[in-house]
Amino acid sequence: MPANRGFLRRDRICEQIRRELAEVIRTELRDPRVGMISLTEVQISADYAHAKVYFSSLAGSEHLDSVQLGLHNASGFLRSELGKRISIHSTPQLHFIFDESLERGEKMSKLISEAAAISDQTDPAQRD
Repeated sequence: MPANRGFLRRDRICEQIRRELAEVIRTELRDPRVGMISLTEVQISADYAHAKVYFSSLAGSEHLDSVQLGLHNASGFLRSELGKRISIHSTPQLHFIFDESLERGEKMSKLISEAAAISDQTDPAQRD
C-alpha cells in the first residue's frame, strides 16, 4: 500500500465530515447561539477517535464564547447525526475550535491598505 494512501482517505473523510456537519448545523441545529458559522477545516486523529472542527463566525468576537458554548452543547447531537450520515468504524468526538485565520487575514489586509494609503500620501513621486 502506498504511504500516502492513508492520508488521502483521511483527507476525504475530513472533507466529508466538514460537509455533513455544515449541513446538519444549517438545517437541523436550532440553537440560536450558534447562528451563522462556516466550518473551515476538519482534522481527524490517526485513530479517528477525535476530530478538531475549525469554524468562523459572523457573530463577532464578542459573541464567540456563546457560539462555542452552543457548539459544545450540541456536539452530542451533531456526533449522532454525523454517525447516521457517514460510514466509518466509529464516529469521532467533536472538538470545536475558532479559526482565527480569516479574522487575522482581514486585519492584515486592512493594515496593508492603510500603509499603502500613507505611502501614497508621503511619496514625493506622487506629488508631481
